Amino acid sequence: MASRFAAIETAPPIEVFALNKAYADDTFPQKVNLGVGAYRTDEGKPWVLPIVREMEKKLAADETLNKEYLPVLGFEPMASAATRMLLGADSASVKEGRASGIQCLSGTGALRVGAEFLAHTCGHSVVYSSNPTWGNHSLVFLSAGFKEYKSYRYWNAATKALDFEGLIEDLKNAPENAVIILHACAHNPTGVDPTHEQWKQIADLMEERKLFPFFDSAYQGFASGDLERDAWAVRYFDSRGFEMVCAQSFAKNFGLYNERVGNLTIVTKDAGVMGAIRSQITLLVRANYSNPPNHGARIVGTVLNDPALFDQWKSHIKTMADRIISMRQGLRERLEKLGTPGTWNHITDQIGMFSFTGLGPLAVDKLINEHHIYLLKGGRINMCGLTTGNIDYVANAIHQVVISTQEASL
Repeated sequence: MASRFAAIETAPPIEVFALNKAYADDTFPQKVNLGVGAYRTDEGKPWVLPIVREMEKKLAADETLNKEYLPVLGFEPMASAATRMLLGADSASVKEGRASGIQCLSGTGALRVGAEFLAHTCGHSVVYSSNPTWGNHSLVFLSAGFKEYKSYRYWNAATKALDFEGLIEDLKNAPENAVIILHACAHNPTGVDPTHEQWKQIADLMEERKLFPFFDSAYQGFASGDLERDAWAVRYFDSRGFEMVCAQSFAKNFGLYNERVGNLTIVTKDAGVMGAIRSQITLLVRANYSNPPNHGARIVGTVLNDPALFDQWKSHIKTMADRIISMRQGLRERLEKLGTPGTWNHITDQIGMFSFTGLGPLAVDKLINEHHIYLLKGGRINMCGLTTGNIDYVANAIHQVVISTQEASL
């Protein structure tokens, strides 16, 4: 008798995880992984932040702690501190009780809870994201109940910069009440962020067109090394009086990738509606995962609420950000010294973990198959995958594939 599941088709592999497996299976001694979205040291190793090690020892030694369930909406000291970190302690929304945080399962979980709330509770049906965007946005929002997933122009392949005119034109044509996903900083995958003046124009247009902002903040502090700078866009929208939601992740800036620590910040015009909002999200969470895990949230919450620990953590963020910036400078310098065709200033103009190199599919295939350098097919590389030990090898490989392909000029 045939299985009732016999008609199920095999789903396509998730690109970044398939790439990581191919890298792991490769026995070539000089192989390089530029695909994984995680920080690596100059030795190419994962880094557990010293502040995280310190906190784990303290938590393990504290016999007053137990393994009881957290509340459905999570560890409140972490959620409220994360909201203050995002919006700023001086935010009127924070001071007036118009902003509230909810612990979620990292940034992805916060996106999903926020999307379900907007789709099921608030009745939103259309969402726009940048083109390109993080590969999971469409799956999350469509699975959460949105009926239409559209995109607005973002990357200009010819200039390797922001297509601001296309972005504005597409947002002008978006229907009223459409949800607009905005990357708070360090846009994934391009590394290209709007300027402050461009953010102001985006806010003007969204206010005029009655569009709803949904910020995705995965890299606060991790992008520039400065928490305040990386939160500028969100804080500007907040200062303008926008109602909005923002998904925050602590995977990158705390290195807590597998602890799934995230926060969903909600900002309203009226503090009186916050109780109803939180009650509805309680039901969404209860029906999904019931309540979030404690360990990582307690680490983040304790650090964010202790000034000395907070300063120590900020020094770790700067260490990571500075290494990424130095790798950007090093790769650009080497490509230009080699005389690699095209322009390479975009590598240092971009910010954050990822760089949209401008390499086309032929070049990407050659890097993987001939040089054992693994990167996503769109040409995105993780700058953390570069080290002082492999950067010359990578630069030389890029040079070779660029001069040997017939793709459009870089």
